[in-house]
Amino acid sequence: MISRGSENMEYYGVVCLVLAILVWIWLAMVMEHKKTKLGHQLPPGPRCWPVVGNIFQIGLSPPHESFTILARKHGPIMTLWLGSMCTVVVSSSEVACDMFKNNDVALAGRKIYEAMKGNHGHGSEGSLITSQYNAHWRMLKRLSTTEFFVTSRLDAMRGVRAKCIDRMVHLIDEAVRESGNGVDVGKFFFLMAFNLIGNLIFSKDLLDPEMERGARFYHHAVKVMKYAGKPNVADFFPILKRFDPQRIRRNTQFHVERAFEIAGWFIKQRMENDIVDGGNENNKDFLDVLLQFRGDSVGGPYSFTSRTINVVVFEMFTAGTDTTTSTLEWAMAELLHNPRTLKKVQMELRSKIGADRKFEENDIEKLPYLKAVIKETLRLHPPLPFLVPHMAMDSCKIGDYYIPKETQILVNIWAIGRDPKVWDAPLLFWPERFMEPNMVDYKGHHFEFIPFGSGRRMCPAMPLASRVLPLALGSLLSYFDWILPDGLKPEVMDMTEGMGITLRKAVPLKAIPVPYKRTPVDVAAKQ
Repeated sequence: MISRGSENMEYYGVVCLVLAILVWIWLAMVMEHKKTKLGHQLPPGPRCWPVVGNIFQIGLSPPHESFTILARKHGPIMTLWLGSMCTVVVSSSEVACDMFKNNDVALAGRKIYEAMKGNHGHGSEGSLITSQYNAHWRMLKRLSTTEFFVTSRLDAMRGVRAKCIDRMVHLIDEAVRESGNGVDVGKFFFLMAFNLIGNLIFSKDLLDPEMERGARFYHHAVKVMKYAGKPNVADFFPILKRFDPQRIRRNTQFHVERAFEIAGWFIKQRMENDIVDGGNENNKDFLDVLLQFRGDSVGGPYSFTSRTINVVVFEMFTAGTDTTTSTLEWAMAELLHNPRTLKKVQMELRSKIGADRKFEENDIEKLPYLKAVIKETLRLHPPLPFLVPHMAMDSCKIGDYYIPKETQILVNIWAIGRDPKVWDAPLLFWPERFMEPNMVDYKGHHFEFIPFGSGRRMCPAMPLASRVLPLALGSLLSYFDWILPDGLKPEVMDMTEGMGITLRKAVPLKAIPVPYKRTPVDVAAKQ
């Protein structure tokens, strides 16, 4: 019996080995066929291995760093094979200019990874981020630019932003009074950003001791960002998609659906209470706008369902919180790493604002150095180092190279922001470079500096970010002096980058806030 069992085990082992070899050969043949068909037309790139492509050549460094090193050898536009996924990487402002100016429509598609696919195997209905470029997406983009992020509505919601940032300052002040130790700076930025989005959409703090549903929504949103930021072998080898070997898609969709249930409860409550403001347009929150738009679209050419509203709401939280947190945490880290720059921006704040009143949004235009600090942070540490991956909707040419339909396009803005051909001392955190006359901005027209992207798929929330980032950072620099804990010296700070959906610090920033002055912020935070 034992002998017969051993023979069976050996037999099945041989069968499995033969099948694995046959699958390997088949994948290698398929990939080689694709390369033979397209390779002579594609941009140059490193030689790749059968089946796995260039995956092992990327190394253990974060992909944006590995791709930057490869681009130095193979050029500012190069082809990489990530398994069977053909990927073209753009690493210079000149090539980015050609892409966005001459091929914006052809390359306006989205490469949708498995984690973000809906239950029906395609991008989420209603998503501004993952929907393909079509009439429905254009309707959503128009809604964002004319209703959510238009100047009149942003001006009307100035008090909401001030309340959330005052609340953040108040909580930091409480934390340091209770413990006297360093605080996790990124945590407070994240809570502020999450509650800000909650107020813009639902007119309430979701992270509040009395808001249990808000805490659960936060939990599921964080889980989605965690899973969606993990490398997934099913994206590189289509044969594995149905198996979901890392359970990334399954786990992501579980938390997405739980978050949708909670968002649906808020939407239902709003509809039952019938508190959509039909009077003053500027007093509406984003949910009011979405519900009104759904009502107006009934019978129209584009569907705008409850699920569409859920997707838009959830996307605002996931896209808005992590990117804001990443940028602000890096800004604080760079300032603590460069004490002279920290002192200079605080001197600007305190000399122009004064000690008798708190820092307000109207003051931002008086503070060019503060704005330069934000720009320099976005240059060195763009929250999305590849933007959101583009996909060729149709075949096109970039320069002399042919880009086949369905090719993934990654724009390495991390590399572009550190290009020594464009930037003097590119690795130096030097906000003064943005104080020069006629310096570049981040509105998508200067391709050496496009942290929010460019063209049709540029981030529509850029006008909101341009207000929140300097207001939040300036408030903490105005109300507190900052000291590194445990006698840590600025020059030995850990400035390593980690990777998730966004480019966060690998080691969270901890610092000790020392109140600089007593202000009306406590009163404002409680109102």
